Amino acid sequence: MNYNDIIQNIFEENILTAKHCRTKLVDDIGKAADSIVGALKKGGKLLIAGCGGSAADAQHMAAELVVRFEKERNPLPAIALTTDSSVITAASNDYSFDKVFSKQIEALGKTGDILLLVSTSGTSGSIIDAALTALKKGIKVAALTGKGGGKIKDISDVSVIVPSDSTARIQEAHSVIIHIMCKIIEEELT
Repeated sequence: MNYNDIIQNIFEENILTAKHCRTKLVDDIGKAADSIVGALKKGGKLLIAGCGGSAADAQHMAAELVVRFEKERNPLPAIALTTDSSVITAASNDYSFDKVFSKQIEALGKTGDILLLVSTSGTSGSIIDAALTALKKGIKVAALTGKGGGKIKDISDVSVIVPSDSTARIQEAHSVIIHIMCKIIEEELT
């Protein structure tokens, strides 16, 4: 079987999504990165959450900031709320899956922190609950999403909405946007 058409089509969709992001999201990405930089400069920390592939994105971003992205520098305080399996399973078992991030925000978050929520649809109950909990605690909320932004765009302080309905293309764009934000954060804080 020849896979050339599939391969060519996926690359073309990826390139088209990237071009749309470059023309439509520059200001929003800058605002989100600036919000994170502002929180970190004032002694706050970055909390990051997402489900499925977006959970991997949260962990990826935390690693880039705690360890390093491109420069040797001091570690930056970033926590992926997707990594503690005991907390996640206890919260889902004892309450509901919607509480897996909000319980951690209640325990770890403080005014001056910032929460970055990564969600391809912006509609996950755990993501919405996390945002509402953060806002009650005086924590700024940034959203990285797609598919029109979902409900999360309406309750976030800043939203970066990838102009696509394809989960795969949104996730690919999120990876680039996360790297852009890490570059900005690293440049501003070193």
